[in-house]
Amino acid sequence: MLPDVPDISYIVAAYNAAGTVARAIESVLAQEGVDVEVIVADDCSVDETAHIVRSYGSEKVRLVSLPDNRGPGGARNAAIADARGRWIGIVDADDEILPQRTKRLLTCADVPAVDAVVDNLVIKSEGKERLLHRTADLARLGNLSLAHFIDHNMLFAGRFNLGYLKPLIRRDFIRANGIAYDDQLRIGEDYLFLARTLSRGACCIVEPEAGYLYHSAKGSISHVMNLNDVEAMIRADRDFLATFPVDAAARAAQLRRIKNLEEAAAFLTLVDHIKQRSVADAVKDVLRNPAAARHLKMPITARLKRAMVALQTPSSAFRRVSQ
Repeated sequence: MLPDVPDISYIVAAYNAAGTVARAIESVLAQEGVDVEVIVADDCSVDETAHIVRSYGSEKVRLVSLPDNRGPGGARNAAIADARGRWIGIVDADDEILPQRTKRLLTCADVPAVDAVVDNLVIKSEGKERLLHRTADLARLGNLSLAHFIDHNMLFAGRFNLGYLKPLIRRDFIRANGIAYDDQLRIGEDYLFLARTLSRGACCIVEPEAGYLYHSAKGSISHVMNLNDVEAMIRADRDFLATFPVDAAARAAQLRRIKNLEEAAAFLTLVDHIKQRSVADAVKDVLRNPAAARHLKMPITARLKRAMVALQTPSSAFRRVSQ
């Protein structure tokens, strides 16, 4: 029987995830040494996602059926509102978590001063696995500051990117501070949610061991980004800077990130014009946005060449390369 207050509620936003959602649910139910519940927010799927969730018939697995499609952020907000656990965790519908992950993280974090905890990820792609971050890099962090988190969320940066981290956060902290996902973002909502959490003063510790298994699927939302997505991220970042409290270091980092996103938007526009073989427009892009030209320097040139080969759709898209 599930206790009135489980140790953790894992949130799964699902849209047409019939092929993978059971794997995500099973990985939560397999957590060792903790009481868990998993709440799946079905974002108006037209496949068997909802049926699969209902088939568990367990109080540990609950379904929230949304009346309209809200995107990943809106779906997670709905599930978080229904959560009972002391901690909140996120599992994407096509990912999974390792059996000892929750116990290890809560053992590290379950002291009054800690509000959140993050760990390393294993990336699984085409049958191969690798760590997203070097264990030593994460071990050096200790506590994760807002400024450091922002500074390590840049596109085309040469350092490791922290935007993929999947935190566990105290439910009471989320509710007391009114923290929610931006439901207008299709990509980048995880980054902004953790940034909002840190800006409200959360103490977030870093566990260097990996407990989250990230399945890298060709063509998924988290791997394909277009110009509209980048523009939405710029809007959201500006709103964050205007609305949430940040210190001087975090403000400077956020301004650098906004500039970085603007350069990425210019680069995507240039890629689109090159794909369309519009030489005149490409030249105008370079003259109007010198940042686009800077991105053509190595190693970005290789990425551009790969993008020109891989991107066959008419939209301005690029396949995100892990930093």
